[in-house]
Amino acid sequence: MDYVKPNQVLDAMIETGTAKANLSASQLIVRGFLGGAILACATTLAFTAVAQTKIGMAGALIFPVGFVMIVLLGLELVTGSFALIPLSVLQKRTTVARMLANYGWVIAGHLIGCFVYAVLYDLTATKMGTDMTASLTQTLIQTSEAKTIAYKHLGADGWLLVVIKAILCNWMVTLGVVMAMTSTSTIGKIVAMWLPVLTFFGQGFEHAVVNMFVIPAGMMLGADVSFGDWWLWNQIPVLIGNFIGGSVLTGLLFYLSQKGIKLLPGRPAPRLDPAVSAEKSA
Repeated sequence: MDYVKPNQVLDAMIETGTAKANLSASQLIVRGFLGGAILACATTLAFTAVAQTKIGMAGALIFPVGFVMIVLLGLELVTGSFALIPLSVLQKRTTVARMLANYGWVIAGHLIGCFVYAVLYDLTATKMGTDMTASLTQTLIQTSEAKTIAYKHLGADGWLLVVIKAILCNWMVTLGVVMAMTSTSTIGKIVAMWLPVLTFFGQGFEHAVVNMFVIPAGMMLGADVSFGDWWLWNQIPVLIGNFIGGSVLTGLLFYLSQKGIKLLPGRPAPRLDPAVSAEKSA
């Protein structure tokens, strides 16, 4: 059996969060660069699937390939770390300063990786800037505007809507990270993490790293989106929502669900009622 029990998964989450917090800045930037570029590549693959099939869910079925590669290769995805490192802080295995440093360096790596892929993909999609009529080019422009200007037109409600969609998104994405820990086999990990990631992408929720590629790529192609529109009406509220979804709905609630089963460091084993003990020995 390659199934890992939930209380053992909690152990793995805390250990992984601690290990991530202890990585050097250079490691985090390189791993964040690769994580961002790979997820951006999976995004354009999903857009290609939708363009070819005219079925939106086709993109959701394919998109998890990027997430799988990132997790199996041990690369960095800041949205996944939103669920893991806070547990390490909670257990006093690392500090808030280390957690924030991890997030900062990984986000920097994501931005660089997504930008590099955006430049290369835009040149490819437009045939070195000579053809702006390709369907995927228009998809990036329209998606970039839909993820910023559309929310801006709603005002405060739009900003709140972005946060809510980001919370729902990273609840599922971080469940993908955790589900990968429920199996010790490669195929088991792939299947387990595929399910929640498909769920998020298929419903159009907001993911910070995906948006670090989609919005700038659309901007470079001519989308009517400013740098301020990108950060104020998407990137900042999405990062906030992703953190809430990952740290609370996945990290904290899963921790509480296993709290009575997991023996925390320094906590004595629970004493059984004498009557229960007698029954167990009978």
